[in-house]
Amino acid sequence: MPPKRTTPSPAAASIRPPFDRIALVLQGGGALGSYQGGVYQALAEAGIHPDWVAGISIGAINAAIIAGNDPADRVARLRQFWERVSEPPLGVPYLPVAIDDFSHLWINRMRAFGILSFGAPDFFRPRWPPVISTPASGFGRLSFYDVTPVRNLLGELVDFDRINRGATRLSVGATNVRTGNFLYFDSETAPLSVDHVLASGALPPGFPAVQIDGEHYWDGGVVSNTPLDWILDSPDRKDSLIFQVDLWNARGEIPRDMMEVDLRQKEIRFSSRTRLASDHFRKSQTLRRAMHALLERLPPEIRQLPETELLAAEADESSYTIAQLIYRARNYEGSSKDYEFSRRTMEEHWAAGLADTRRTLAHPELLQPATREEAVRVFDLGKPAQP
Repeated sequence: MPPKRTTPSPAAASIRPPFDRIALVLQGGGALGSYQGGVYQALAEAGIHPDWVAGISIGAINAAIIAGNDPADRVARLRQFWERVSEPPLGVPYLPVAIDDFSHLWINRMRAFGILSFGAPDFFRPRWPPVISTPASGFGRLSFYDVTPVRNLLGELVDFDRINRGATRLSVGATNVRTGNFLYFDSETAPLSVDHVLASGALPPGFPAVQIDGEHYWDGGVVSNTPLDWILDSPDRKDSLIFQVDLWNARGEIPRDMMEVDLRQKEIRFSSRTRLASDHFRKSQTLRRAMHALLERLPPEIRQLPETELLAAEADESSYTIAQLIYRARNYEGSSKDYEFSRRTMEEHWAAGLADTRRTLAHPELLQPATREEAVRVFDLGKPAQP
């Protein structure tokens, strides 16, 4: 059954964990992005509303919907997006009946083939005639699919004026096609529009590059599939609670056939080494805190030295809590899981995100500030306990 739609009560919404900043970090992963919708529903139920949402690719779309709506409307808007892009073909109703894994595998494969052939409703549609057989009328049309449908849908669901007023900070990552450089469009430094969100999700050769200020941009996942570093490297350092939502699991089994080879390389490529980034940041932040403690003990004449001032610019006593939420694919999902936009699969992903986040939030230590001895805490509490 579809997850129950809930709106947090005013009482719940008034309770905020004791952190200076709450951030939500959303990785790219196409159709897997409905998992992030379930994650956000659980956060909203708990009255946890991020100050800063950062995303790449489908994570940028979900992030824009969150930042571009009032907290009371966000879950409903996310549901509306995912229901519209996963509309069953030819008006066939979605029937949540139980099926075995083998049947599920073949239903998913057939639905994925249908998406490749005919597109996803309200998201993308094939170009006709195909650009592979005819000259394109410009670089912005060099793609297999036209994304006008999702441009129109985001125009309905996202209030960019609200984003640009700064109620909730939004950051989306993209890749400059000409230079190959990765960069972030951030509502704190410049106004954002639907073009910035579509640029973050313009994965070639499926989707076309998006032109912004004379430059063309592709999906941020071409270079890096998670915006965690953008949050961690912010010069405005604060005690932070960060929910990092990964749609690709870096850890997996040795492939047994060519389809599993394709899947495994996708998982490794798009997982973006979140654990490595977390470990590196833990070491760096531990050093910053040590510098801060040491500088506090220095006599005034030493503090005024140029070398000391240089160290002081990097010293920081902030602490960070990172909650990792990782989608762990089912046995019947294959390498097409990022473009298999069926309603059944959307509901499964959403329910998994909801359950994993509720399980994570059931640990009270997550929502408490770190001790003075801890610079960075990393939790991965969403995985069900093994029997």
